[in-house]
Amino acid sequence: MDTMPPIESVIIAGLNNSQTSFEYSMNELAELVKANNMEVKDKLVQNLDRPNAATYFGKGKVEELAEAARAADVHTIVTNDELSPSQIRNLEAATGARLLDRTALILEIFAKRAQSKEAKLQVEIAQLKYRLPRLRTSANQSLDQQTGAGGGSFTNRGSGETKLEMNRRTIENSIAHLRGELDEINKSAVTRRQQRIKNEMPMVALVGYTNAGKSTVMNGLVRNYGVDEDKQVFEKDMLFATLDTSVRRLTLPDQKEFLLSDTVGFVSKLPHNLVESFKSTLAEASQADLLLQVIDYSDPHHQEMMKTTADTLEAIGIKDIPMINIFNKADKMEISYPTMEGENQIIMSAIQPESLDMLTDLIKKIIFKDFVTTTLLIPFTEGNVVAYLNEKANVINTDYVANGTQIEVELSTNDYKRYAKYEL
Repeated sequence: MDTMPPIESVIIAGLNNSQTSFEYSMNELAELVKANNMEVKDKLVQNLDRPNAATYFGKGKVEELAEAARAADVHTIVTNDELSPSQIRNLEAATGARLLDRTALILEIFAKRAQSKEAKLQVEIAQLKYRLPRLRTSANQSLDQQTGAGGGSFTNRGSGETKLEMNRRTIENSIAHLRGELDEINKSAVTRRQQRIKNEMPMVALVGYTNAGKSTVMNGLVRNYGVDEDKQVFEKDMLFATLDTSVRRLTLPDQKEFLLSDTVGFVSKLPHNLVESFKSTLAEASQADLLLQVIDYSDPHHQEMMKTTADTLEAIGIKDIPMINIFNKADKMEISYPTMEGENQIIMSAIQPESLDMLTDLIKKIIFKDFVTTTLLIPFTEGNVVAYLNEKANVINTDYVANGTQIEVELSTNDYKRYAKYEL
């Protein structure tokens, strides 16, 4: 029988150099710790203009950290920023505790949550990139075992090559090998995306902060319009509950169809190596005709979350794509909903059917704005055209006249061009 691993007690620590969002980032760090099956036993903060080059925190705060760890019998300290290799070494020596910086914490979470081969490869590449500058001459055996150092592949390197160089070379080779595997997976993904474009299927991508409700929005739309409505995506009230991109085809009552994809969530200070590694996953968003940014409207820091999303999208080169801002979780607030706020903004709850209906109408208004309503006269000898329109288009009215079937229909631009010869 599976048993849950024990929850590890940790101390979280942060350096406040007058950032306006410092308290918010510390609260977020506590949520990340929780998502990694850890429990915050204590929180220490130091107000300092700039980090100490050797130990990040000042001397007095380092001593306080060491004492707090001993008093609480805590063996791990989690910091709110990414630290340099020397800062980590010095803090571990001074406190007697394992140091886990924000980047390493997020990488641990991603490593535990990755399910698909693609996600696992992306996380492993990011982890290796993180380790590379942190190698030491006295690199321990556990790292050697993880990366395969000391194997037969080094027998011809020459006695002059140091253990450090061997470990570095091994990691670099591992990264190259993993990238090769990832490239093969990406080629298949690119082929699938090109086929969707060829099939003229509009693509809509959910983006936004982790735990804002993207998966809940997707599941609500899949229940209503999914071709395979039983294909729900995993959702849980936790940061980074899911990492894998899911794509579902939705068919609306008027026969219009589009593809909806769910992408990995964002978080402030998302490690650069992780963003780089997950670019292929986020390519679904870069190829979209419409982005749905899901925002936790009930969170007082939702404006900071929107900025994080905007910054991350810019970092991966996603721009100039129409976007709907979905201010979600209105059910947790004492406000009326669903309501429209501006042209492409909606206040709603993803668990309310009326909200999903209003969102669907807004999506249709944007991605199907070029559809044309016209009347066609199809000869009786071309029943295949009538069958296609009844199956694939929004037929408004049908009449049978002396010389054929007269159909009032809403068509995509390409279908309108294809059947323009029948137009009355």
